[in-house]
Amino acid sequence: MVAELSALQQIIHALTGLNGLPVVIVEVIVTTIYTSLGGFKVSFVTDNVQGAMVVGLIIIAVITVGTEIKIDRSLIESSGFLEPSLLGWQLIYILPIAILTNDFFLSNFWLRTFASKTDRDLRIGVSIASGAVFCILILVGATGLLAAWSGAWPGDPPQLGSIAFFLLLENLPGWVVGIVVVMTVSLSTAAFDSLQSAMVSTGSNDLFRNRLPLIYVRILVVLCIVPVVVVALKSPSVLQIFLISDLVSASSIPVLVFGLWDRVYWWTGFEVVAGGLGGILSVFIFGTIYFGDAHAGAKLILLENGLYADDWSAFGAFVAAPLGGILFGIAALILRLSYHFLLAKYQHRRFDALDKPEPRLQPSRPRSSDDVIAPVQPGVGGPSFPSHKDVEEGHIASDHGAKTSLRERVASKWLKM
Repeated sequence: MVAELSALQQIIHALTGLNGLPVVIVEVIVTTIYTSLGGFKVSFVTDNVQGAMVVGLIIIAVITVGTEIKIDRSLIESSGFLEPSLLGWQLIYILPIAILTNDFFLSNFWLRTFASKTDRDLRIGVSIASGAVFCILILVGATGLLAAWSGAWPGDPPQLGSIAFFLLLENLPGWVVGIVVVMTVSLSTAAFDSLQSAMVSTGSNDLFRNRLPLIYVRILVVLCIVPVVVVALKSPSVLQIFLISDLVSASSIPVLVFGLWDRVYWWTGFEVVAGGLGGILSVFIFGTIYFGDAHAGAKLILLENGLYADDWSAFGAFVAAPLGGILFGIAALILRLSYHFLLAKYQHRRFDALDKPEPRLQPSRPRSSDDVIAPVQPGVGGPSFPSHKDVEEGHIASDHGAKTSLRERVASKWLKM
């Protein structure tokens, strides 16, 4: 949320020269009102608006950039962007790890995963979205090169490279800039309401276990937005905010995903928490050894030197985070099993820490829209649920039933943690 508002403020200032604070405040108020009234369902509507705005923005950018922007060929060679570099090779590893783990980390992606109608719809939607996002990122990423080669970036005074796309559009006719501003605010609003919905869901379900009335959770979210706005306006770089989030997710997500594997039933929430904290600690240890200074090692956790430092610090941080998280998770597993083993010996009972838990019957959604909802037949002593049939919201498996759905396996593991 901080990154979203910070990016909007910087973009408004870059395109119009105006203070972005009023726009940020209006966006926060509007999204809070309609999200409180419409709930998570309204986020699906704004997602469609967001998709349309992205396509429209790309079309306008392609046409106007192709006709209005002039490339200074002397800047191509002097920029050095087409030459191989140490940073370029490092980013081949850093970006996939950072983006993939961060997508696992964000609650709004999980909300959409569980809200999909069937597993088949989920796979189709993810496949289509991945292809579309890949094409869009290729086009948007290329605008950074065009901004540098046309002289739009870094500008005077120098601007951050994270808004190079909008610096390029700044040189376009006024009517194009106006449309871009409207589309940018719409995109930011659609993304921000998803984050608000995710925060409400996380607070209600994970923190209060749905025992606190939803209205109080929404009030807490509104109170949290105030410091979010303040931090967003004070943030010097959107990229650094994302990098901190990426580093946290790179530390915690590998040990979490490892626990979602059905065969690794002995991996518990203790290992996940210990591994996540251990991943962050590993970054500190690496930074202390690399720089030879504990203070510099602590600053590496916040990536204060950014992603484009001319050394191995950022690369090492993104290697140490997942690797250290896994190693600390394994160490926590050994510690927990050793404790239970010694406790079992002391109490003269069987060591059962590695016993496979009994499967719990949980409702899940259909695997495809072709599945037929089975009627509930009344019987003696209560209703009868046919085996391997979809009942109401999902699929009820018998003791020896069919394989559980993707969503059921993920939800079961998630709840156990």
